[in-house]
Formats: sequence, structure tokens, C-alpha cells
Amino acid sequence: MTVGFHSPLPPARTGVADYAASLLRGLQSLGDVRPNARAADVHLYHIGNNQLHRAIYERAIARPGVVVLHDAVLQHLFLGWFDETAYVSEFVYNYGEWNRDRARQLWRDRAASGTDDRYFRFPMLKRIADRSLAIIVHNPGAAALVRNHRPEANVHIIPHLFDPPQDIDPASVLEFRRAAGIPFDSYLLGVFGFLRESKRVFQVLDVSAQLRAANPKIALLVAGEFVSSDLERACLPLLSDPGVYRVPYMSEQDFWTAAMAIDACINLRVPAAGETSGIAIRMMGIGKPVLLTDAVENGNFPPGSFLPVPLGVAERAVLFDYICILATDRVLSGEIGRLASTHIRLEHSVAEVSERYWNLLCKNAGS
Repeated sequence: MTVGFHSPLPPARTGVADYAASLLRGLQSLGDVRPNARAADVHLYHIGNNQLHRAIYERAIARPGVVVLHDAVLQHLFLGWFDETAYVSEFVYNYGEWNRDRARQLWRDRAASGTDDRYFRFPMLKRIADRSLAIIVHNPGAAALVRNHRPEANVHIIPHLFDPPQDIDPASVLEFRRAAGIPFDSYLLGVFGFLRESKRVFQVLDVSAQLRAANPKIALLVAGEFVSSDLERACLPLLSDPGVYRVPYMSEQDFWTAAMAIDACINLRVPAAGETSGIAIRMMGIGKPVLLTDAVENGNFPPGSFLPVPLGVAERAVLFDYICILATDRVLSGEIGRLASTHIRLEHSVAEVSERYWNLLCKNAGS
């Protein structure tokens, strides 16, 4: 059996590329898997919510195969791709002629699509669900979104994979802190990845400032690139606070060094797009306690393996309390990380995930 493998791959600056590179190695250990193959017994398409996936989406529609939805909301893919006529037409295909006026309004308001909940309520998954032989998602929330568009869709939940780092020299971790000016006795929180409004970056910075007033040993590492210049400008005053340390986009090796250097990770998503965070999986896999939004997307992690932060008005207060507890109770912090690591290494290993992919691809070969 030959598998066509369609995905962004490194050096593309995206978590999907890193994920795909690890999965590709795992699948190639099981059989003949060819990146960007035009002819194959079955094709595997990785679909995300940005323009890196435009050509892959077109291939998935033209030559149906197995689709991995890394984001279960494709609104922003279409907003960045289509003109108004095409966008409205696609919206009507998904939600009916009676929603044509709603589609036009969403197009006019698209500048607010990064934070406006309306865009996340309409994932626009019907066409990809109609055309695909099978759809892979990483969590129950994403599966429900697909079935809302096509109840009979052949949906499979396969956990997001964890590919552990090569051995990281402890001296390099200490050097990372020293070079960044981070005190060795601080409790270091980390926010990683592309920094957008849905990651609650401003709110995290605001809470961290309050935390330092109560405990000066709490520090925050903000690692990644802002995707919105408006958000970056809004955050600048808080980013300049003592105790906040800024690092731009990092190489894979530097990412793992920084990951080892932090004590806990904050990885919030509001609104969510049906995604399972690769950063959260990596942090949990190496035993770091992770604070995640209490949402259905995180429902397949066992209780006690992460700290659930509620949506709404209680978000900041709970975030504040959790971090205070973690910073003062290193035993509890370590136990949460241990539970997380045990789960991730059992259920999310490259070998386990690759085998589940391979079995599904075999079932759909030649369809």
C-alpha cells in the first residue's frame, strides 16, 4: 500500500509541520508513505486554519482521502482565501440559503474574526466532511463539530502525538535562564507559540503583574511571535514589567531548552477552534503542570493531569489562585506534572498514534 502524505513540513513555522514530521517518520516505519504523492492507494491530508493549507484543502476535495483536522474551525482559512462571493457561497453551502445575509455580515465584520465568537460558531466543515473517506480529529469537541455538519461522517479520534525531545543538557537549561536574566530561584511560567487574542495573552500578563505584587519570585516567559500588531501594542506596557521575559520565535532545540527551563505552562484558548494544543501535549509529556481552558477540547485528559481554568468572569481569579498554589507547593506542582507525563507517554506516543493512523489508512485504501 502506498500512502500520499500532504502537509506543511519543517522549516514551515507551524505546529502542524512539526507534528507532521514526527508522524511521517512513524508511518514510514510501517509502510510506503510519500510526501505530496500525486498517485497513491490512499491519501492523508493535514488541514489547518491558515493559508499554508490552502493547496492541501483543494487536493483533499479533488482526490478524497483521509483528512486530519488540526483545527475544527476553518472560517479563517476561507476568510483569508476567498473573495466575498466565494465566501458567501461556501457559507450557504454549509448553513443554507436562509443564512446568506448572515454570511454577508460576517464578511463585512471579518476584521474582528480573531476574537468574535460568531466566527467560531460556524466552523464551515460540511464540504470537507462530505468529500472525505474518513476524518481524524484529536478530541471529542472536534468530533462533535464535524458531526454537526455531517452526522454520518466517518470520524475517528486519534490522540495528538508526543515526540519527546533528545536529551537536553541541564547546563543549557541553566544557561537559558542566566542569558535571559531570569533568577534561578523564581517560579517561571511560560506562554508559548503564536501569540493571538484567543490565547488570552493580555489577560495572562495582567494576572502575572498581580501575582508579582503578591510574590515577587513569580516570573513569566512570553515566547513566540504576535500575530496581531494591535495585540502587541496593547500588551507592550505589561511586557515591559520586571519579571516578564520576552523571547521571539525559537528553533526546535531552543524551544525544548526553554520548555525545560519553565516551572509551569499557561495554554488558554478562548474562543476554542476544536484544536488540541501541540504545545500543551509537549509540556505535559515532559512533566510540566499545564493550565488549560476548561473546555470539551481538553476532555480526554484524565482529572488531575492539568489545571482547568474556567471560561468567563472567574478566569482571572482562578488563574491567580492556581499559580499561587503551584508556586508555593512544589510537591503538588511536580505531582500534576508526573500524572500528565504518565498519561501522555502511554496514550500519545508516536508508535501508538502511527499504528492507529496506519490501520485507518489500510481500511480506506483503494476506496
